[in-house]
Order: sequence, then C-alpha cells, then structure tokens
Amino acid sequence: MPLENWHVKSTAKAADGLYVYDTVQRLNDSRFGSGDVADIRAYIKLGPVGRAFAADTRHILLIDEIDKADIEFPNDLLHELDEMCFTVAETGDEIAAKERPIVIITSNNEKELPDAFLRRCIFHYIEFPDAQLMKRIVAVHHPNLDATLLDQVLIKFYWLREQPELRKKPSTSELIDWISALLRSGISQDQLENHLPFIGSLLKTEQDAAALQRYDGQQGRYPNSWSELGPRYNQ
Repeated sequence: MPLENWHVKSTAKAADGLYVYDTVQRLNDSRFGSGDVADIRAYIKLGPVGRAFAADTRHILLIDEIDKADIEFPNDLLHELDEMCFTVAETGDEIAAKERPIVIITSNNEKELPDAFLRRCIFHYIEFPDAQLMKRIVAVHHPNLDATLLDQVLIKFYWLREQPELRKKPSTSELIDWISALLRSGISQDQLENHLPFIGSLLKTEQDAAALQRYDGQQGRYPNSWSELGPRYNQ
C-alpha cells in the first residue's frame, strides 16, 4: 500500500497534518502574480493526514515519534482519526476518507501520551533486536561486511549495552554509524579485539565515556567471543 509519512517535530501542530492554507503565497500572487487569487482552494495544501484521507486507494499513514510534539497534540487528532474526516474552514469542503487508512503511530516514550488517545490504540512494544536480527539489520546498510569483523563488532556492542554504569546505552543507529567509521578507517579484526576505536560513535555522554575509561584502567580487556557474554548470547 502507498505510504504517507508524517515525521513529527516539537513545533508540529495537529492541524498541519490535515491541511495548510498558504496565505503568504496568496499575498505574493496578489501583488506580483497573474493567478486567480480569488480561488482559495488553489492555496490549500493537504498534509499527510489529508492526503491519506483524500486518496482513492487505501494508504498507510505513519505518524512518526508523536511524543516529540506538545502534550495536547495527540488529543487534537482524536476527532479526525475517529471520524476519518475533517472540514477545511476556509472553503467549507469536507475531506472524508474514501478508503480508511491504516494508521501506525510510533513513540519513543519520551513523554506520557493522553489516556483518551491510548484507549483508541492497539499497543505493540518493539523489543531491542537480538544478535541474529541485528545481523540482518546491519546487512541492509553494510551488505558486504566481513562476517568475522561483524561478530567482533556485535560482541563489543552487546557487551557495552550490558554495562550497568552506562546512562545511555548505544542504539542500533549508533551501531550502524560505528561500523561506517571502522570501515572508512580500515580497522582490522585484530585491532578491534584489543580496543574500541571511535567510541564517540557509540557513547554520547561524558559520564559514559568516563565509565569506559575506568573499565580500561581496571580490566584492560574486552570480550572477544559470544560465550564471554553469557548463555543468552550463545550463537
């Protein structure tokens, strides 16, 4: 099915997803253009929700990272998502879904979402990828990565995530960036066994970097095999 993406920002308003009335363009056209500024509909631009509703075929509507916006943002969409329609105030036109879209909403749980909004959702928690799934994810971004080097990368990565001192555990996107840095620098498997180069690609706070330095001073060795991580990581 076709996909409509709405990447929510902190400044986003719920109405932006429905439509935008481009008053600035209309003003410019009235002063300098030759178009018919009397036709307000020419200056109505549907947002991702509006385009999904107006489409002739069923779309998937992705509202990505909804928790980035203001706390009232989800509630402001309740009526439109319930009724699958809205009215353009400037023209009186009703935009109603011809084929009800499938709405997927993601959240990083950075703030609580309103109860009234959550009642209308089917909740699904995405677990952090295990090693086998992570290999498939890495292969999408680095399809020709040496298997032995990949093992060393993942062993170090999952070991880091197990360290209780870390305030911000490295994520999947940071792993992808770390591999890019390793490949561009030509780091070998043997070099990776003895230390963690470009650690700034994985650790993003001063406290976490200091915690790793303390480990270097006390232990001086990183795990090089899956068995050293414990039974849950046995390959």
